[in-house]
Amino acid sequence: MPGKLRVLIIGAGVGGLALAQGLRRAGVAVTVCERDTSAVGRLQGYRLRIDSNGLDALDRLLPARLSQAVWDASSTPSRTSFLNGTQPAEPVERNVSINRLTLREILLHGLEDVVEFGRECTGCHVDDTVTATFADGSTASADVLVAADGVNSVLRRQYLPHARVVDTGIRIMYGRFPLTRETAELIPDEWFGIYSGLVGPDNQHVGIAPVHARRPAPLPGLTDTSDYVMCLLAARTELLPYSDDELRAATGRQLRNMTVSLTRKWNPKASELLSLADPETLFPIFMRTSVPIEPWPTTPVTLLGDAIHAMSPAVGVGANTALRDAELLAAKLAEAGTDPLPALREYETAMIGYGFDAVRTSAKFGAMRMGQPELPAARLIFRAPRAVPG
Repeated sequence: MPGKLRVLIIGAGVGGLALAQGLRRAGVAVTVCERDTSAVGRLQGYRLRIDSNGLDALDRLLPARLSQAVWDASSTPSRTSFLNGTQPAEPVERNVSINRLTLREILLHGLEDVVEFGRECTGCHVDDTVTATFADGSTASADVLVAADGVNSVLRRQYLPHARVVDTGIRIMYGRFPLTRETAELIPDEWFGIYSGLVGPDNQHVGIAPVHARRPAPLPGLTDTSDYVMCLLAARTELLPYSDDELRAATGRQLRNMTVSLTRKWNPKASELLSLADPETLFPIFMRTSVPIEPWPTTPVTLLGDAIHAMSPAVGVGANTALRDAELLAAKLAEAGTDPLPALREYETAMIGYGFDAVRTSAKFGAMRMGQPELPAARLIFRAPRAVPG
């Protein structure tokens, strides 16, 4: 019967929290452990594109009040509506932009008693139950353990050591600047939308993405993010004047100056917009991708989102694929009764298919838009999962 299972989720990102909301709504006992000390403890990006699949998943996972809050906090930005002071128009398609922190804070609503921050998972083992171990020496046990701990997943490295995440050789400098009447006037109409990608020589890629909520405060207690424009430059390492170590150590002003200098040579307008970025907001991302693998034997440990199928942001489906994972896994576990393995097997069979298809599609468009290399060939030597102390 639903509610008999105990589910432990490692990672309080978008996918992990969406899963927790769906399980809570279905009456399944759930705990979420997150290594960060708070929801605002680490920069992970500034905005997300949520497509119809992601919005539909959120509608089914969340209580109506929270689902409406997601819709109210997102929009398809319009330069005309912003300058006229009107609300962004209802999009023709369910395809919107939302502040990443705002979405995460909405997903945390109602989960305050099940999300535990400051708990860094170090591994797991399976006996009668599955037990996670933590850096502080504590443990937590459940019937199902879900690794939703992102691209650097310690659980994936232990559980599926043959599952590779590889460096694409692409570095992305993210920043933002306030969206005001003055800055909006500088953005061409054709660049004022969910996301505008501009491709230059050697696959240098500039992204411009205004973020303008339909309702700035859809729920009480959300962080005030105001209106802003996310901007980025993606380029291969050989085109950058800094090594990886130098990028990590660079100041925001140095990163901004680099992006402005590189783009001035091929798109002065994009360079002008990048020059508006607040130096304190700039940070580099070292873009990686998962390599698809064959299915593995099902155990009480499973994976979700970037922990298993991290992908290039070239087509903006990473978060939507994680939400699809959360919806499917919540539905399967809600029907699982006391034996979760058949439900987990059905989830993994479907997720491995569509998740790695998304990785391949993202890599294809990443090659066209950012110069991403082809995915390495999958290792065909099968290795059984290791759900033991690693």
